[in-house]
Amino acid sequence: QVLLVESGGGLVQAGDSLRVSCAVSGLTFSTCAMGWFRQAPGKEREFVAAISRNGDNTNYADSVKGRFTISRDNAKNTVYLQMNSLKPEDTAVYYCAADVFGRATYYYRHYNYWGQGTQVTVSS
Repeated sequence: QVLLVESGGGLVQAGDSLRVSCAVSGLTFSTCAMGWFRQAPGKEREFVAAISRNGDNTNYADSVKGRFTISRDNAKNTVYLQMNSLKPEDTAVYYCAADVFGRATYYYRHYNYWGQGTQVTVSS
């Protein structure tokens, strides 16, 4: 059974930092590209960041570039999203996703498995 379990969400103030994690099981993690997406109420799911199999390549949405950092630990089967200088518009449910073909793109249909999400709320 494939499981992606996000953790680390919460309520923070604007300007604060937060790190969310995603623990993966049931997959050969090191062969998967990983992505983070988010969805705010009433809005479509949007790409946040992606990382290649070995972590050498990363992609970011323009809205988070310079503030967020995606990383992975293949020994722990875990991907992270470090979020700094948080803004109220970053409020959303954050989802991690796995692409078994290792593409590390912004396109949600490239991702085969998804977590249940973790809520991040940024107050002004």
